[in-house]
Amino acid sequence: MDRRHQVDEGRLWMVQPGDPWEAGPVTARDRDTGRDRDTSGRARQARPRDALGRPLPYGAQGVEPVSEEPLPPQETLTAARDLVGAGRPFAAHEVLEARWKAGPAEERDLWQGLAQVCVAITHAARGNQAGADRLFDRAAGRLSAFAATGREAYGLDLPGVIERARSHTGGF
Repeated sequence: MDRRHQVDEGRLWMVQPGDPWEAGPVTARDRDTGRDRDTSGRARQARPRDALGRPLPYGAQGVEPVSEEPLPPQETLTAARDLVGAGRPFAAHEVLEARWKAGPAEERDLWQGLAQVCVAITHAARGNQAGADRLFDRAAGRLSAFAATGREAYGLDLPGVIERARSHTGGF
């Protein structure tokens, strides 16, 4: 996909014509933290990444970034499932993280737990099984806490996801 980049006054502008989620200006690198930030100081995805979310050198060809804007709950689940199925669990985590940050506090454990499942899958795919195991356990705890509230999980087989997290196999 053709993405236009412009550098203007030290800012990297990443714009794809027609993107409903155009990020706007992104500073090339924040001097204090080394992170890409927009003009309001919010962290933004300007650096290319591989399918497992590892940063690549600026200018390298990476996978298409996902929108940082939250999707409605059902669309979030569909997008995350599709991304995991496509071998992009780190991108699925980003989609879920956007939902958790924008959603009601009562749903935080659901979205954060699902995001942790995706990060656990990412760690396992990168060969970090110890990190994956810790995150699967944390995910199972968060998802169990949400299940205990009796709130709707948007049609998700929450007991099945919790069991897979506990068995460290992931997926949802």
